[in-house]
Amino acid sequence: MPHYLRILIVVADGEHARFIRTKEDNALYTEVALNSSEAHKRSSDLGSDQPGASFHSGSSAHHGIAPEHDLHDLAKEKFARHVAHQINGAAKAETFDELVIAAPAHTLQAIRAALDSAASGRIIGTLAKDLVKTPDHELLPHLTEWVRPVDRSGH
Repeated sequence: MPHYLRILIVVADGEHARFIRTKEDNALYTEVALNSSEAHKRSSDLGSDQPGASFHSGSSAHHGIAPEHDLHDLAKEKFARHVAHQINGAAKAETFDELVIAAPAHTLQAIRAALDSAASGRIIGTLAKDLVKTPDHELLPHLTEWVRPVDRSGH
């Protein structure tokens, strides 16, 4: 019996991710969907990253210090690391042979940075594009470079 390469397609942004597989008829379907609870919130609802006000001697004026980081951006990066952790787990469990990741450039970079060698060694392609809202049945034209029709008849 021939062995077919199992491909995992991860479509993500800073708030949502879908782990997509191919069916017997080569159609794509979402196997797992992940959503970030923090990334949906406004930065002000996530808390404050401000150290407070600065005081200058010789003056009674206080000046606010600009935050070091936008908490909303940090939540998106945390979610990207979570997605990478899920991919790493799937690679360790050997549930896929090849990996394609489609995400906006910043999210794609954060995911790739958090992948271990087992997962990153299976990457056959990346696409710096936000396809999260693209339905499964409309994804294939974006992925034809890496997702090839499979002849499951054994020929």
